[in-house]
Amino acid sequence: MKRVFGYLLIGLMVVGCQTKKATINIDSVASPKGTEVFQPNWDNIAQHYQFPEWFCDAKFGIFIHWGVYAVPAFGNEWYPRNMYRKDSKEYKHHIETYGEHTKFGYKEFIPMFKAEKFNADEWMRVFKASGAKYVVPVAEHHDGFSLYDSDLNEWNSVKMGPKKDIVGLLKQAAEKEGLVFGLSTHRAENPWFYNGGMEFPSDVQDTTITLYGARQQQESYTDAVSREWLTRTYELINKYEPKLIWFDWTVHHPVMMPYFNKFMAYYYNNALDWNEQVVVNTKQGYPTNVQVWDMERGKSDKMMKFPWQTDTSIGKKSWGYIDGEENKTAEQIVHDLIDIVSKNGNLLLNIGPRADGTITEEQTAILLTIGKWLQVNGDAIYGTRTWKKFGEVVTEPTKGSFSDNAATPYTAQDIRFTTKGNDFYAIVLNWDDAGVIVKSLDKNAIADAKILKVEMLGSNEAIAYEQTDEGLKLSFPKTKPCDFAYSFKITFDKKVGENLESEASNETMKH
Repeated sequence: MKRVFGYLLIGLMVVGCQTKKATINIDSVASPKGTEVFQPNWDNIAQHYQFPEWFCDAKFGIFIHWGVYAVPAFGNEWYPRNMYRKDSKEYKHHIETYGEHTKFGYKEFIPMFKAEKFNADEWMRVFKASGAKYVVPVAEHHDGFSLYDSDLNEWNSVKMGPKKDIVGLLKQAAEKEGLVFGLSTHRAENPWFYNGGMEFPSDVQDTTITLYGARQQQESYTDAVSREWLTRTYELINKYEPKLIWFDWTVHHPVMMPYFNKFMAYYYNNALDWNEQVVVNTKQGYPTNVQVWDMERGKSDKMMKFPWQTDTSIGKKSWGYIDGEENKTAEQIVHDLIDIVSKNGNLLLNIGPRADGTITEEQTAILLTIGKWLQVNGDAIYGTRTWKKFGEVVTEPTKGSFSDNAATPYTAQDIRFTTKGNDFYAIVLNWDDAGVIVKSLDKNAIADAKILKVEMLGSNEAIAYEQTDEGLKLSFPKTKPCDFAYSFKITFDKKVGENLESEASNETMKH
């Protein structure tokens, strides 16, 4: 049953191409129809929520940061904020390139954001070829410009710029390719995003321009702002029925938390009505057993009890398109994917298309190379679960947020583990003609279990193996089946990875 809700729209202001200013009363939102299992508190949600099987199986998704900020293509996707900060390189660049902020503000970029070469079907064909299983476009970034058909925000891609419902087109194309569709909303960051423009003459000081939000101090939140955020989020749920919704950090603000809990209850109840499994991603502040904890540009150093996620970008400098971007290699990204999956996580990998709607040749090539690796090694990734430990570490990888730009120089003794039924996967992160010893798989590793077969994914060559007190000795084939990271598939005569003592963190409360 699809829910509907009413909006109370009071007041109409027209200033040039300005917006209708909407005053929203969330108490006028219709009560949920059908199921009302979830209530807006963590204990209740934890009693009823189950992480989606599709998410736990998928392991790899595509994030898309695309918006008006791709027009200046300078600095990073925070250009709309930094161009109004007098101590920034973006401010200087803006003056030199476009002129004074009173004559050329951020809103003047919108007509230049034409997306004339945008083809949602082409994007999804690339994403599917990359091996991704879900896709998460940014529906609205901090800049306040909605890439969807909003009834609450006149500053949107249907009425301005591309004159297209970008989110709607991406949803349709994703589902055509069998990809799970999610979205992200950064509306919670908009209220303070442009506040620098209040410190010197600029168009931000024209408060009738609702694109520029509340112009408040950073993370200084009110109930009115939180209520508006909640109703905007309800609109996305009702119009697009996403199976995943991703949020940036500000939703953990104490004033916003009660509203976020209302959102979770509303979203999860809707999912029951849709007969779908859905998931929420946040960075901090919420229990890890009611939604998925997401780490930006970094990895956990331990295996987690509940599913978690890394969001990162191919580009090292920006999430959106910029001139002069420096990209990670496919090998580095695959290594990160393997490490993350071995610790019960997913990788959400971002691309930043150009303003015209094309994905750069380099980022496309990286995606296709990742897909080529997954065609060979996907059995060791998709649908897998953790073992009692995530692997064997010789070379310490980076850990923590904002740490993954540098590649880790792994050796063949750096190994990560995944499991699926009776199959155990030992993914060796480099090559060694002399073979490798998996020390964790000695004779006592899995009680009363017998190895039936050992193979390397993508190779037809026989693998010599011997299980000893020292570990499982494995030979490498003569020919590499792929360009990097090599997956040994070890089949036992019993299930592995279940009901074993685990190193996983039991942490469930906020990070």
